[in-house]
Amino acid sequence: MNALAATQEVARFRALLADRLGLAFDEHKLATLARVLDSCGGDRQRILADLAGSAPPDSLLARLASELTVTETYFYRSGDQLRAFAELALPQRQQVRGQVQVLSAGCASGEEPYTLAMLARSCGREAGVALYAFDANPAMLARAERGHYSTWAMREMPPDLRTAWFRHEGEQYLLAQDIRRAVHFEQRNLALDDPQFWQPGRFDIVFCRNVLMYFTPAQAQAAVARIAHAMAPGGYLFLGHAETLRGLSNDFNLCHTHGTFYYQRKDQLEHAPPLAVAAPVARAQPVAPDPMWAEQIGRASRRIDVLASSTRPAAPAVHSAPDLQLALASLHEERFSQALEHIGNLAPHHADDPDVLLLKAVTLVQAGAVAKAREACAQLLARDALHAGAHYVLALCEEMAGELEGALDHYQGASYLAPGFAMARLQAGRLLRRLGQPEAARRELELAGQLLEGEDAARLLLFGGGFPRAALLALCRAELAALGGAP
Repeated sequence: MNALAATQEVARFRALLADRLGLAFDEHKLATLARVLDSCGGDRQRILADLAGSAPPDSLLARLASELTVTETYFYRSGDQLRAFAELALPQRQQVRGQVQVLSAGCASGEEPYTLAMLARSCGREAGVALYAFDANPAMLARAERGHYSTWAMREMPPDLRTAWFRHEGEQYLLAQDIRRAVHFEQRNLALDDPQFWQPGRFDIVFCRNVLMYFTPAQAQAAVARIAHAMAPGGYLFLGHAETLRGLSNDFNLCHTHGTFYYQRKDQLEHAPPLAVAAPVARAQPVAPDPMWAEQIGRASRRIDVLASSTRPAAPAVHSAPDLQLALASLHEERFSQALEHIGNLAPHHADDPDVLLLKAVTLVQAGAVAKAREACAQLLARDALHAGAHYVLALCEEMAGELEGALDHYQGASYLAPGFAMARLQAGRLLRRLGQPEAARRELELAGQLLEGEDAARLLLFGGGFPRAALLALCRAELAALGGAP
């Protein structure tokens, strides 16, 4: 076979894996995919034809899942989310519904759903709780049902719980039968629909941690829609710490308690007011205009929502985009009244445009009109509850009102939704230092310094409070120096 034909086969294999298993593979994984394709046995063309058929063989999909899915997990992973589950989500859902159904999607070898079963038992809430778990990898499910685990799988488990729920057998530990019986496992593929399983309103709490990060954007969006459809209004969704719903769904409100982020299903699968999360540095003084400011304003006016433009699904354009150059120029020169006047003079159909609402909120908070800035943010979050820029402006509002804990929640929310948001990291680091959390402050400030070096000029113009990049970097270094040690 010539090299071109072989390359085309691997490319088709990658596309079929995305379609059948949801998995995304970049160019660096092509050699691995070629090896896996050949390991299936038989002719490549026949295997590809089987995958492309209307009903791919279950045995083939199972084999590919075993080869290609990530299986690393352990008991009591991400304890902050588990505390939110045991202390908030489970009691709240039991109060609302009585009988509670919990799902662990992508459960691998069972550590996560078994942890949930142990938590429900430990807090006396196991009655009326039904635990379901699925994975596409049959080898992992077989391990889960055997219930034998190594000490490495229990590295985060409190010693007393290990003693309570496990019996030492040779070099491994056997999980108590009562806990094993509490979880119903099945082989299932999150990338494929099954209306009988994903029944409307079925689940109260869903854990889908570190799964979507391996999916293609289209498959991740479809999977989240499937999960949302099957969740009861007010139900709780827990994702991995490196995952967000930004650009995938607007059916959930972002929540922050117990030192972690998670999501709560809206009452309706449509836009709804965001859940309130229980804001600046001193007002920036005018600085000499950057010689490139006009170019930056032009760029920013074409792309105000720099935090979301690359991730959110494109909406069909009904009207032309608003021209925000005059408003941005006035903001840059701290002529806030004129900026607001320019915004107010836009065509009426632009009033609810997310870019317009964001610019309006930023202008209002810099002008000190905190109450009106909150109103603009509320309008924006009603359209997009996961808008990082809106959370950032709300953080400024909270800090101006002296609500430092609330401000920190919103700064961290903005960072969670947009991990590369340098200003949110910088502000969070500043507040953490003031709140007496030096280690966490240092982590945020060090990352902020790295991000500021390459931060988008349009984003700096919008969120930098009038400070140029050099001044913000100097502020970041000063904050680090205040923590002690080299900045």
